[in-house]
Amino acid sequence: MVISSKKINFTAIFDDLLDLIYPKLCTICSDLLISQESFICKNCLYHIPKTNFHNDQANPVAEIFWGRVNIEHASSFFYFSKGGKSRKLLHKLKYRGNTQLAYVLGKAYGTELKKNGVYTNTDMVLPVPLHKEKEKSRGFNQSEWIALGIAEALSKSVEKILDRKVNNPSQTRKSRYERWENVENVFIVKHPEKIEGKHLLLVDDVITTGATLEACTQALKNAADCRVSIVTLAVS
Repeated sequence: MVISSKKINFTAIFDDLLDLIYPKLCTICSDLLISQESFICKNCLYHIPKTNFHNDQANPVAEIFWGRVNIEHASSFFYFSKGGKSRKLLHKLKYRGNTQLAYVLGKAYGTELKKNGVYTNTDMVLPVPLHKEKEKSRGFNQSEWIALGIAEALSKSVEKILDRKVNNPSQTRKSRYERWENVENVFIVKHPEKIEGKHLLLVDDVITTGATLEACTQALKNAADCRVSIVTLAVS
């Protein structure tokens, strides 16, 4: 009997059988995903309404913080539209617990940021934290998974330096001033010595008025001499 020298890849065979039973579909269009695609097909990813703000220093996201808090750079990956593909994506990663989708989108954005070169000068990536009770009930922090994807693309570490000491109400349906008041003084820095003299990349899922990110940035700057840049997946 002749035994082939080629090794049988049982893992690959099992994965192929699993795909036949539970085919992997695009989160947006439900088409079958092909090799190298994860959670979202290349066509849908291409057609998400991207801002390209990372290529413009004085973009609408950066302008949100002018006169409020000093930041280095600010940008968002795509526009949030109520009836569009971006809304479906954010709903799935924020309320359906699709952490891997958050990671994939973060990595896709991180790849774009890396091409620009501006954000590669950051030292570490910081996700906007949830209060421990909210994170426990939800089971995850979507901003952390987005940050993990971005950090992977930029070859940076993710650090949980920020903590949310107050379990404040949701920002939804609040005015701009109410949003700022709702997050004022709710963030603390656990290890200020780790960010001394560093350039930090602060990550969140969506920016609307910028109140949460402003509060985070102010807490970081009050704790140490540091620089802060900001990125989010979407801008509303």
